[in-house]
Amino acid sequence: MTQQTPATSDYTMGFSEEMIESLRRYTAEASAAYLLPYLRPGLRVLDIGCGPGNISVGLAKAVAPGHLHGVDMEESQIELAKSVAKANGQDNAIFHVGDIVDLPFEDSFFDVVHCHNVLMHIPNTAAVLAEAKRVLKSGGIIGCREMICESSFTHPDFGVIRKAWDMFEDLLAADDGHPQMGKELKNRIVEAGFTNVRMDVTFDIYNTPEDIAFIHTFANKWFLSPEITDAAIKYGAATQELCDAILNAYDRWKDHPGAFCGLAFGEAIAGRP
Repeated sequence: MTQQTPATSDYTMGFSEEMIESLRRYTAEASAAYLLPYLRPGLRVLDIGCGPGNISVGLAKAVAPGHLHGVDMEESQIELAKSVAKANGQDNAIFHVGDIVDLPFEDSFFDVVHCHNVLMHIPNTAAVLAEAKRVLKSGGIIGCREMICESSFTHPDFGVIRKAWDMFEDLLAADDGHPQMGKELKNRIVEAGFTNVRMDVTFDIYNTPEDIAFIHTFANKWFLSPEITDAAIKYGAATQELCDAILNAYDRWKDHPGAFCGLAFGEAIAGRP
């Protein structure tokens, strides 16, 4: 296969401790519930952009004794995924460092391809979907779950937290990402040649005291970290005054009795002809 340009030269989210903790909160039961009814023992599944493997191990459990192959560009994530699989006793989960537009698998190798919050970060989503289609068997399925940033919210807003979402969208766009990919999924998948697309929209809700504390910490230590705010100011997506106002608003938010946060996702299931 001809060597292609890597899918992405940068990853907006980075791999900080706070970001890794946010990825660990995703599970197959919570984040791939739309896909689980299509899985059965013996299938072979590919998880592209698998990250630390928390969703992967749930998919592996659903198809055992079939196999789950996870691929991610970041070696540290693959090492985490291997540890998660070992801790969960999922020896049918196999993880690879690799480029998701140049997968190390033969044509028609998988029954199912899955991705979660991956396409939104990839400049050339068509290349990713074409490669997913290549490695899928005829009659196989692809399942994608991607954020809809403009439909996500933090409440109460105090007249400024929405601007944090806008700032995040601008950062993604500056890295050639796609902040509204969850809404664009159906069209992208149809254009890639998949058929029988079934769409849904769901929310991840952060409502408990533990959730509120997590979001506050994440906002302070990741989103409002110097690395992110400096980039936002550089790209013209924010000012220091705006970042300070957002920080103060999140401090008020965490103590508000009505505080909650909702992350919107588009979910798609489609078939490979």
